[in-house]
Amino acid sequence: MNKTCIIYGSSTGTCEDLASRIANKLGVDAADVLGAADITSDQLANYQNLILGTSTWGAGELQDDWYDGVGVIKNTDLTGKVVAIFGCGDSESYSDTFCGGMAELYNAAKESGAKVVGEVSTEGYTYDDSEAVVDGKFMGLALDEVNEDDKSNDRIAAWIEQIKPEL
Repeated sequence: MNKTCIIYGSSTGTCEDLASRIANKLGVDAADVLGAADITSDQLANYQNLILGTSTWGAGELQDDWYDGVGVIKNTDLTGKVVAIFGCGDSESYSDTFCGGMAELYNAAKESGAKVVGEVSTEGYTYDDSEAVVDGKFMGLALDEVNEDDKSNDRIAAWIEQIKPEL
């Protein structure tokens, strides 16, 4: 596997925990798990693979730490890099914007030239709508630690097996 970092934005610690769990399963060193508020273009240049994670707030918005971080992604040439995205949300209370924050990360990575991998079928999820769904698939791994935490470990394991050959 090429050099990989995991970048997350987390207000309550949930997305940070998910980033750590994903890092452990992929064998990514803790030093390569970064907060979105602190990333720089120079840091991103050190990695071939970027795994980007966000929780979703309000009407499908990115977590606050990503406000500057998404600008860094947009202003960095990611041509030749592989990006995978994960998000966490609440499929019951925010059923109409479930994991929608992933869409902005996806769009930023694509605009910067990255190859985005790791789409996930919506089958088995309960929600009403999400900007992170295209053609029946999430743009990345959608997780709900509020209502479906019992499914998270299996979803993470399946997603990692899916993206690992691309990394």
